Amino acid sequence: MPLTALAVRNAAPAAKPYKLADGGGLYLEVHPTGARYWRLKYRIHGKEKRLALGVYPEVSLVAAREGREKARRLLRDGVDPGAARKVEKLRAKHAAELTFDGIANEWLSAQRHELSSATYAKKRWICDQLLFPWLAGRPVDAIEPAELLAVLRRTESRGKLESVHRAKQLASAVFRYAICSGRATRDPAAALRGALRASVPSKRAAITDPKLVGPLMRQIHGYAGNFVTCAALKLAPLLFVRPGELRGAEWAEFSDDLFCDSVATGVMPVWRIPAGRMKMREEHLVPLSSQAVVILRELHAVTGRGRYVFPSVRSSARPLSENTINAALRALGFDKQTMTGHGFRAMASTILNEQGHPPDVIERQLAHAERSKSRKPYNRAEYLSQRRTMMQAWADYLDGLRLGASVVSLGARQRVAS
Repeated sequence: MPLTALAVRNAAPAAKPYKLADGGGLYLEVHPTGARYWRLKYRIHGKEKRLALGVYPEVSLVAAREGREKARRLLRDGVDPGAARKVEKLRAKHAAELTFDGIANEWLSAQRHELSSATYAKKRWICDQLLFPWLAGRPVDAIEPAELLAVLRRTESRGKLESVHRAKQLASAVFRYAICSGRATRDPAAALRGALRASVPSKRAAITDPKLVGPLMRQIHGYAGNFVTCAALKLAPLLFVRPGELRGAEWAEFSDDLFCDSVATGVMPVWRIPAGRMKMREEHLVPLSSQAVVILRELHAVTGRGRYVFPSVRSSARPLSENTINAALRALGFDKQTMTGHGFRAMASTILNEQGHPPDVIERQLAHAERSKSRKPYNRAEYLSQRRTMMQAWADYLDGLRLGASVVSLGARQRVAS
């Protein structure tokens, strides 16, 4: 006797699973938990099989019967409905893999282990905010240059020229990845050359005139805000690492000799930043001048029991906010057109080059990528000895400016050569 909607609705759970047959192989399987599943029993090629048709009440009695009839039509044509469903799922999965967002997500996943967390987050943001809202679900090989241009124009119209060019570059990388994996035949982004307004690179504000560095250092050492922020602000010009590398510093990254008498032992402590936190995904060594050691030792007494050297003021489980250094500079009277946290790198690079330190030594300390592709595989020198000399000379030089010494060269060439 066929089931009724009332019988299905009133089917109560029992101590063991039981079945309520509807006919034609369709039945409702009731579990002790109260869950009710539609099943279809059928035979094909002499074998008995089961096909899941959904869960009640999401799938009603009427819908379950429709599923049964669809399966029976397939059986009449000699098709296994279970195998047909697997094929449908594969087709749906394959279709998703052929869409722009599907391929972009796949490409991002493949790239993730090679990117820093900050770089990955930027690329993810570009996808989610600038591209996916209009290109998600679109077959990658059906996207024409005009369609991509219309999407990019939305960002360009808001004056976000750097963002729109980054979005174009990312889209191009996705299309090229699709071409390499056999899912596209062309890169429509390549046809947009010259179609977008040029983005004029804006240099990060930095003080590079030695006559102005002294007042800057005096202001920094007179900062009366949070102690942790003050320490970060003092270390930023001494170490000139990227702001994200500084604020994310962990005590485990510092060598044990940080707390030894380096003057007596003749050892200069080193901060070893792991590859995972570096932009170029390569471990980076930062020799610590005596001035940096003093600041770090004082800070260790305050934050040394935790993970981060510069914990957030709100939670020791997170590092200092990315805006903290810039906010402190603003509090000291330096606006964003004058000085930024990233500007300490430009300040050090400019003055150290003017003083005659070897460019290779400076570039290695800045953790910049080798610009010459032909030279990169062979130039693996760390210049650690020269970098130690340079970093101590730089710290002494900043102290001299802060204390009012004349702006003169440090005799860098002689120092590095010694």
